Amino acid sequence: MGERTEYEEGDKAPNPGIYTEVGEARSFHTQVNNPKQIKMEKGDTFPETSNKNRKWKKAEKARVH
Repeated sequence: MGERTEYEEGDKAPNPGIYTEVGEARSFHTQVNNPKQIKMEKGDTFPETSNKNRKWKKAEKARVH
C-alpha cells in the first residue's frame, strides 16, 4: 500500500518539503486561486486550510491543469 498524497488539518507530514493547498475534487475543472504554500519538516502538524473543502498536498505532486 502506498503513501497517502493528500492531508488534512492535524495530520502529520510524512516527509519534509513544500506543501500546497489543492481542491477536494479531483476534477481538472476545480482550481485553487492563490493557494497557500507551507514548508514542513517530517512530523510537523498540518495547519488549517483556507476553506474546509481543501487539502494539503506536496507541491511537486500537485497537478496543475
